Amino acid sequence: MATAKQIELRIKYAKMTINSLTKKINMAKARVKKLEGEMKKAKVAAQKTAKKSPARKKAASKRKC
Repeated sequence: MATAKQIELRIKYAKMTINSLTKKINMAKARVKKLEGEMKKAKVAAQKTAKKSPARKKAASKRKC
């Protein structure tokens, strides 16, 4: 059977693990959010370059023969 001190120590280590994992999760979430923002900007830029106005047709010149 474990003593109170051993259990206390195990709880301390478990809390440290949870805190470190929480920190890593928050960092990952922030990175995903940043990348999603970059993705939106890239999509908008791609749409702007894809939309080209059609070339105007030249008026046929009327010549008298």
